[in-house]
Amino acid sequence: MSFQPNPGDEVVINDIAYIIGQHPAAPGLAYAQAGRQGIVYQLLPRDGSISGAKALKVFFPKFRIPAMVYQSEHMESYSELPGLQVCKRDVLTPERNGALIGEHPDLLYAVLMPWVHGLTWFDVISDQKQLTAEESLKLARALAGTGSAMEQRGLAHCDLSAPNVMIPFFSEVENLRGVSAVELVDVEQMYGSRMDRPDALLAGSPGYAAHRTVHSGLWSAYADRFAGAVIIAEMLSWSDAAIVEKAWGESYFDQHEMQTVNERYYTMRDSLQKRWGSKVSDLFIRAWESHDLSSCPTFGEWFVALAAVDIHLASAALVEESEVKTSDQTNAVETNQIIGTGAASGISDKLGNTDQNVPAVEPSPGQEAVVNRLFLQARALEDEGKPAAALEVYRSLHHFIPDNSAMQMEVEAAIQELDAKLNPKHDDAAQPAKIPFYRSKKFMISSAVLIVLLAGSVPTVKILAEQAEVKQKEQEAAAKQAELKAAEEAEAERVAALKQQEEEKKQKAADAAKLDAEEKKKQAEAKKKEEERKALQAKYDKQAKYEAYLAKQKQQKLDAAKKAEQEKYDKQAKYEAYLVWKKENDAKIAKQEAERKAAAEAQRKQEAAQKAALKKKRAQNVVTLIAHYNKTYNAQKGRKIENAESYARDFKNLYNTDATYFKGVGKVAARMNAINKFLSNTDYALPNL
Repeated sequence: MSFQPNPGDEVVINDIAYIIGQHPAAPGLAYAQAGRQGIVYQLLPRDGSISGAKALKVFFPKFRIPAMVYQSEHMESYSELPGLQVCKRDVLTPERNGALIGEHPDLLYAVLMPWVHGLTWFDVISDQKQLTAEESLKLARALAGTGSAMEQRGLAHCDLSAPNVMIPFFSEVENLRGVSAVELVDVEQMYGSRMDRPDALLAGSPGYAAHRTVHSGLWSAYADRFAGAVIIAEMLSWSDAAIVEKAWGESYFDQHEMQTVNERYYTMRDSLQKRWGSKVSDLFIRAWESHDLSSCPTFGEWFVALAAVDIHLASAALVEESEVKTSDQTNAVETNQIIGTGAASGISDKLGNTDQNVPAVEPSPGQEAVVNRLFLQARALEDEGKPAAALEVYRSLHHFIPDNSAMQMEVEAAIQELDAKLNPKHDDAAQPAKIPFYRSKKFMISSAVLIVLLAGSVPTVKILAEQAEVKQKEQEAAAKQAELKAAEEAEAERVAALKQQEEEKKQKAADAAKLDAEEKKKQAEAKKKEEERKALQAKYDKQAKYEAYLAKQKQQKLDAAKKAEQEKYDKQAKYEAYLVWKKENDAKIAKQEAERKAAAEAQRKQEAAQKAALKKKRAQNVVTLIAHYNKTYNAQKGRKIENAESYARDFKNLYNTDATYFKGVGKVAARMNAINKFLSNTDYALPNL
């Protein structure tokens, strides 16, 4: 069956029991991380100690290679190097782990190795986690040190990228083994003199692969130099907020930008120059402009340059950026204070100004611009369906508007409308809450009085009983008198009611006249307000057009600046390309000149040799001619005419091969004349020359 464990499942490997770890971000799921070659599971000791965790890498079928056993045996000696603790590996083989592999065939040639705690450099970039200058330098030095130690032993990772660089430095787990601040994982593609070449080579990861080699597999001692330079540059630049914000995504550079002239390249180059000095930025430029991996800077060069950098330079740059940000925030606070001061003055005018004859202060041109801008902003928020934000802007605007102005009325109406919309009043809420009878003020006072009376009634009961009869008679007389008074009051009330009715009729007539006048006045005021609103709207439209014009002008300036900047980049790119071409052309011309001089020197030597050989040959020929003449002369004297003629013809043939030269040499020409005469007439006696 396939290997699909759950958290808490037990796995026994080499007689040691482990349990599958649980993913910290997904309870109920196994802690697993998928890569290009397989899936890595976290294994914990039975006691659950996180510091003793192991990693079990289960390869996909394509990467289950038997030679992994041989390769891991050679890797183990490298686990002592800083950053390479995952090289301490144990491969699951059929001979040692047959029962487990029989149960889970996917575990064939799986690898057990130490679990590295912490984030990956990929996580740092994706989360836009800005570093301090000290953290950036520590990580960059650690990676440079690991790469330098590997290069000295002829090793290369061959797939160096952000996901394969672990950062135990950011781990919350205390590791007693003292691991490096940077650890490399996924080392199955590692290059070494004793390593076997993998069947499937990787071409590098996007954002870290040199574009000139991205189409071919990486497996050489130089394979890490370019990717390492990019990651070190990222680590050093990740304390710069501008670099973090400008990152492409999962890496700082987009793969299409690699080794090209672009904005991100210039930004990183300038940041390295400003924060870490020219030596560091020059190394990055060398790597970026390299034509092959072997011409990239070595990790040793990076390590030396980083060991000599001044951390105070980066700290000063960080302080400078902080001061710029603080200055911007201070400007924003001052602007808010100005608005708040205006608001406070408006409130104090409304609350504390009791003199109605004090004239309203005219707004300044700057304040009028603020009023118009806030009003347009509130209108825009209303149109966007954001009433709460619009209400806050209207309330801020209300403090800047002169009293009794048309805009004040309009703003107040807008505030009331938005407030009613956001806080509707219900009938139940409008009614006051009914107080229970036993908690009412009347009941509490009555109770107190009753208690006092009861407390004092015991000694006075006799007196009240004796006076009861007298009071009854007095009450009867008072009742009769009250009846008479009630009749008089009823008559007076009737007369008053009639008078009240007449007054109400008069009042109604007066109220109707007043209402009619008020209605006419309201209509006039409404008409006046409408005219003022139209005039104000026309002013706002004009202001909006003007601001739109200003925005257009600003955008045109930005476009022009952007175009100029792009032209600057293009010009710089062309110039740098020209420098590269000039360098190559100068080298080509120098090479051609050297080849021409070498060819000329070779030709001169050849001509000299030819002249020397010709001179030697001519000297030999002169000797031969003299010998032929002497033989001819001796044969004639000995009466051997045929032999003499044969020697004479040999002389003549040899003479004719270089007659021009032989004519000017000693008596050779005289001998030729005598030979010619002899060949014409054998009786001619050859002179003794």
